[in-house]
Amino acid sequence: MIPDNITEIMIHNAMEVQNDLGKDHEPVVKLHSKYGKAIWLLSELDSTNNIAYGVCDLGQGNVELSYVSLNHLESIKHARLKVPMVEIDPSFEGKYPMSVYYEAAKANKRVTEDDALLKAAADRLSKK
Repeated sequence: MIPDNITEIMIHNAMEVQNDLGKDHEPVVKLHSKYGKAIWLLSELDSTNNIAYGVCDLGQGNVELSYVSLNHLESIKHARLKVPMVEIDPSFEGKYPMSVYYEAAKANKRVTEDDALLKAAADRLSKK
């Protein structure tokens, strides 16, 4: 589902975090449900278990920073059409650290790519 070049970046990001470098990475991939409201902005990957980390929004107004199994996401199929339900957004480009996307999502109760909302979230975080 996720191209190898992006997977490599996610694995590198995870290693930096494991080595206590404390980086707040930008999300490097956006996954979303074709037929629903779920969105995942992901920045890190444990390649051993195929578990990714990032902002998880299941479309119910309760956004969280969490882990998600890529194997599980890949296994979700449409009940009638039997096609994959989760796909990558090839046009996504992370422009802010994960904390900014999370802050904006909490305020908006939804993952957003709206630049004004993301800038406002970055400003709120800089004042903390």
